[in-house]
Amino acid sequence: MASESLNLSSSWTLKQDKSFERALVKYDKDTPDRWQKIAKAVGGKSAEEVKRHYDVLVEDLNHIESGKVPLPDYKPPSGNNT
Repeated sequence: MASESLNLSSSWTLKQDKSFERALVKYDKDTPDRWQKIAKAVGGKSAEEVKRHYDVLVEDLNHIESGKVPLPDYKPPSGNNT
């Protein structure tokens, strides 16, 4: 998947991903210098890396929503009657 190719060129920590998610909410598409602000919030990433990370996220979501990625078949743990 596309996110796998991104991980080969630029690894993201869990903390950076969480900061990225929060910054996406804070700086919407109409925010001037959005990618620079998000990069600053993430730390250790350039505006270009942040934009590429976003593009891969959107691509992955599009694949999921179009049915190209099967959803997992979650089964309840044994002994759980819910």
